[in-house]
Amino acid sequence: MARTAGTVWAPPRWARLAAIEIAAVGVPAVAVLFAEAPFSWSILSGLVACAVLPLRHVSPRLAVLGGLWGLAGGLGWPAAIVALYTFGRRSGRLSTVLPWLVLPVAAAVTPVLVTQDLPWQRIVLTFAFVALYAVAPAVMGLLMTTRERLTESLRDLERARETALAASQEAARSQERARIGREIHDAVGHHATLIAVGAAAIAASTAEEETRQSAEQIRLLAKRALAEMRAALGLDGRAEQVAGLSEMAALVAGAHAAGVHVEIVNEGDAAELAPAVGRAVYRVVQESLTNAARHAAGAPVRVELSWRAEALHVQVSNDIPPKAGRRRRESFDAGGAGLTGLAERVSCVGGKLEAGPSHDGGFAVRAAFPLVPAPPLPISDPRPAPRAPLPDKPLAVPYA
Repeated sequence: MARTAGTVWAPPRWARLAAIEIAAVGVPAVAVLFAEAPFSWSILSGLVACAVLPLRHVSPRLAVLGGLWGLAGGLGWPAAIVALYTFGRRSGRLSTVLPWLVLPVAAAVTPVLVTQDLPWQRIVLTFAFVALYAVAPAVMGLLMTTRERLTESLRDLERARETALAASQEAARSQERARIGREIHDAVGHHATLIAVGAAAIAASTAEEETRQSAEQIRLLAKRALAEMRAALGLDGRAEQVAGLSEMAALVAGAHAAGVHVEIVNEGDAAELAPAVGRAVYRVVQESLTNAARHAAGAPVRVELSWRAEALHVQVSNDIPPKAGRRRRESFDAGGAGLTGLAERVSCVGGKLEAGPSHDGGFAVRAAFPLVPAPPLPISDPRPAPRAPLPDKPLAVPYA
């Protein structure tokens, strides 16, 4: 199979495992063959210890037991190091490994004590060196296993942090959607429903064609207003008192009273906005002024409303605060749940929101709201509608 350009060839997994196994068995065997044998049977016992090393994949204890003869012959340490390292890796607990280290120490020390007459100082040093040779590879295996577990725990913590952050952002978006739904439900639904009910009653009861057409147009206008709240229908609760674009001057005046220097600039010819769009514009400016007062105290703020033929562009930017520390600037640049909910509100009315550091080191929030003209009203049937008797009870007209 041809390799594509830029790709690095990697050997198959079975080839890598075979190479590792050959090295794990072959290197100790070569070390045994080139070592000086203290006994006539040392080389044979050392090679047997190397030959049983593949048993470590079945049970590391078998590899440790199989290498005891090599340790007694003085040439079993290369194979014992591999077996003990695997034992430490597979067991993962120091309390499990330590009792098994007594056997290699005893197997290596016993022939020395039997064949040599050593003073007690050298006996102590012999036990210390042999214990070090036995403990070191096993502890290394334990440390490698512990490192892998800690790495996996860190990955789990990172995944949990990302999940919690996503849940927090989703909660902010859901809260903002619920608030938008309550606002539209209470502010638009009640009055528009009454208008639709009254217009339907007039259209059904009048005999004058002109009056009937006017009533029908009023009913269609009420239905068009109700269409703005369809995405939030079914939400209960009281709506918050959120003003629209007409209250922008009062918002700026309140910011001035709170000590924030705000400059508002209008460019272009203002056009009529849908109520939901006006409230979204108000919320963008309100949230931006709140963040500027909180994270960039003392910095002047500029609010720009650019009216274009197809969209309204809103930008709220602030300069670097006079005594801003790096931590305060970074905390503001990172954004938060407020900007997340604000982006959700803007997207609900067809707009787009961007927020981030500006080129001069400050912070800017930019939003664009499409200005879509209302579709023309349908032409009513010129033929007069049949008169219907007035109902005894008020008509119930659904939201749709």
